[in-house]
Amino acid sequence: MEGTELSDLRTSVRGSVRTSAPELARYRGDQSPVEGSPCAVVAPTDAEDAERLVRWARRHRIPLVARGGGSSLDGESAARDGSVVADFSGWSRLLEVNTEELWARVEPGLVNRDLQGRLRPHGLFFPPNPGSWTVATIGGNVGTNASGPRSFRYGPTRAWLREVEAVLGTGERVRFGTRVAKRSAGPELVELFAGSEGTLGLATELTVRLAPLPARREGLVVPLPRGGSLSAMARRLRSERSTGLSAVEYIDRAAAAVLSEERALDWPSDAPLLLLEIEANDEGELRRHREAVERALSAVGASHAPTVFSDADELWTLRGASGVALDERMGRRVREDVAVPLGRIDDLVARLEEIGREAPAPFFLYGHLGEGSFHPNYAVPPGSPAAGTIRSKVLSAALDLGGTISAEHGIGVLKVDYLERELGSVALDLLDAVKRRCDPDGILNPGKLYPYRVPRGDAGSSPSPSGSGGSRAPDG
Repeated sequence: MEGTELSDLRTSVRGSVRTSAPELARYRGDQSPVEGSPCAVVAPTDAEDAERLVRWARRHRIPLVARGGGSSLDGESAARDGSVVADFSGWSRLLEVNTEELWARVEPGLVNRDLQGRLRPHGLFFPPNPGSWTVATIGGNVGTNASGPRSFRYGPTRAWLREVEAVLGTGERVRFGTRVAKRSAGPELVELFAGSEGTLGLATELTVRLAPLPARREGLVVPLPRGGSLSAMARRLRSERSTGLSAVEYIDRAAAAVLSEERALDWPSDAPLLLLEIEANDEGELRRHREAVERALSAVGASHAPTVFSDADELWTLRGASGVALDERMGRRVREDVAVPLGRIDDLVARLEEIGREAPAPFFLYGHLGEGSFHPNYAVPPGSPAAGTIRSKVLSAALDLGGTISAEHGIGVLKVDYLERELGSVALDLLDAVKRRCDPDGILNPGKLYPYRVPRGDAGSSPSPSGSGGSRAPDG
């Protein structure tokens, strides 16, 4: 960026403009192996200032990359070479809570965990809970359509998004969606924003739906028999209507062994595990739900008595601790995010294990069994040729089995070349048409999600996988 452009930036926006080398280094990457070299970091003060920033970027054809907590796993919030990072981490206010109509207005930089804490006194919560909820922002949750364990019952972020205020790449401020319970006024444009990864506009305010806090949330850990069908188990638990299940999680034997070592618990150390969460209104209902879960599991061969956590959060804290331990043991690695129909889960697991043997690379697997959504992990350097080969095989396996290349992490940089194979050229052209209307100069997060869109003019090169490391947030 030239001196005249920087000078114009400082006079165009009211927010801070940071250009020191240490400051820029903090914003090079996210939790993926992708990195770029930004030329400035700007913290807009309000929506009007965000408009000013976009108009400046459009004037000079400078890429803009929106960033919140920086916990993206496929490069969605990694800087682009020559870009300006729009830092929304300071936009962390809970603007309004409507306890009667069950919605809240929030700023995009509000961290998921902080929102949950502020809603608790109202007896409410925001159901999407990605594994990175301690650092991930609501804006980031919307941008990647994040999910998490409770999506078994509640679905992804898209299902909980009511309204978005954003500044498009044209500099126009728009409001998509509605706060009313239902509307039939053509296709709902707010749906376009969920999962758009900051490529259509800079979110300045979000209205999300809320749910009443369950009176009781209990965690169960169930050892699984070796060689049992995960497909049959997922289908049985999905079909039961009296279990109160809100989360159905799976971890394989390698990950389960680490979980067992974190705490002396009474379950086999060499078995894969189910981690379940049950919601209920009172103790009697909780007991009936638990009995229904045990009957369903027994019907598919999982007869080992479960370990019960009276507070489900204790179980998820333990799972998080095991993830940190795995990070320490396995180091930097390929971490993928795919999903298949429930009837193809066993086929997917077999393919993923085969990929690990072919590499060869240490492999472990965990994910959201109840939705056929898994996170395969391979201990190879994430920026290496071996990592590219593994990723290609994993994504191809999911597509071959009728699944998706991304269940909840998004597309970012790492998967952009596979998007047309999943969506098809016609669908991709339609998305590209939306991108061209919202961001005609291609300045918003270029190189991410939309493979056809490149910024015009001298806007720098796309970010790419790097060999650098850093701490890793847990998967969804």
